[in-house]
Amino acid sequence: MAQEKKNTQLVAIITMCFIFAMISFVTNMGAPFGNIWGEHFPFAKAWGNLMNFAAYLFMGIPAGKMLIKFGYKKTALIALIVGIVGLFIQYLSSLVGSDVEVFTWSGYETTKWVEGVKQTFTQDIRVTLNLFIYLLGAFICGFCVCMLNTVVNPMLNLLGGGGNKGNQLIQIGGTMNSLTATLTPLLSGLLVGEVTKDTSMSKVAPLLFIGIAVFAISYFIISRVQIPEPTLGKEQPKYERSPLAFRHCLLGVIAIFFYVGIEIGIPMELNFYVTDFTKGSAAVGGTLAASYWLMMLVGRASSSAISGKVSTKMQLTVVSAVAILLLLIAIFMPESSTFTVSGKDIPVKCIFIAACGLCTSIMWGGIFNLSVEGLGKYTEAASGIFMTLVVGGGIMPLIQEAMANSSIGIINSYWLVIAMLAYILFYAVIGSKNVNKDIKVD
Repeated sequence: MAQEKKNTQLVAIITMCFIFAMISFVTNMGAPFGNIWGEHFPFAKAWGNLMNFAAYLFMGIPAGKMLIKFGYKKTALIALIVGIVGLFIQYLSSLVGSDVEVFTWSGYETTKWVEGVKQTFTQDIRVTLNLFIYLLGAFICGFCVCMLNTVVNPMLNLLGGGGNKGNQLIQIGGTMNSLTATLTPLLSGLLVGEVTKDTSMSKVAPLLFIGIAVFAISYFIISRVQIPEPTLGKEQPKYERSPLAFRHCLLGVIAIFFYVGIEIGIPMELNFYVTDFTKGSAAVGGTLAASYWLMMLVGRASSSAISGKVSTKMQLTVVSAVAILLLLIAIFMPESSTFTVSGKDIPVKCIFIAACGLCTSIMWGGIFNLSVEGLGKYTEAASGIFMTLVVGGGIMPLIQEAMANSSIGIINSYWLVIAMLAYILFYAVIGSKNVNKDIKVD
């Protein structure tokens, strides 16, 4: 009986890690696809990413309620169906011509690198129907990944028994997440090659079909495995307080809002910066962005090996401080120091930006683990609130992109990231302590 329970738990862990991989595969389409749309609509570079994360604002709390009402398995299956629909709608944007105009935006200013010199352009932006179809698909995909995130994080934490072991399982799942996160910009860059005015979504259609196939296979697998259902069939717990009544949960929710903005903003602007600097080489931009996600994979794999012994608080403190240091070096390093990738000169500072992936790798799991520690029956409700605040992954990169398009430029936009990292450092050192142990959680 004990062996059977152990086998069931192992299958559940593998399944959750598989779902974790799906999340980043879809989410990371935003930045490389943004390079394509940016050639036609410079203001819309970060909009696909924004729509993907905006869905969390609407779906975060409902996803938490679905978890309680339908259970982990059914919620995951519904999410996968939604994901297939969202990816297919994004593909439809490649079939709609750009001749159907919705409106024109006059006098839009943007900056681009032209022959190694940064120049500012003022132009009229023509917005067409195919952009709206793409954004709709990105928004629907956001609903999918929100529901999947709501399932996978509390389940892995639960299967690990919370504490350092719970964080260890989240980091193992995060390693799979980083693997597919690395592949998405890399494959997109290889499919697109050089970004020009003639580049369209049809170039990345194979990537969308891969996503659809992966979701379909995932649905088949998950529908046939047993997943523990700690809330299903039980009376819905009565909440005397909100999860936000716990100070460490409230501050953790804010930390998650900033963290997702950091995780997405760093590689997104790195991709845009390198693509512009190399005069439109999406392949090189995608490679540098992929190296960031590769560093996340290395960081998560390393964290999963030590999380059973090294406290989550200590890990989060160290990586927050190191990430700040790396970005300070990148900001102040001269652009004239370069290295060569595929025949293109790239500023050395890009290496330090990409290396931040080693630091951001453990932040999601660390913040979530610290924030739900000691919440008991409030854990599922807290997970829904967490998913709502993941909207920060759309809002903060959009603010960073606006800064990058202003006179301060892309590199100086990383000051915003440093400020957010400073808050996470504060949370790790001070804000993560549970000072509300008087609240009953059973």
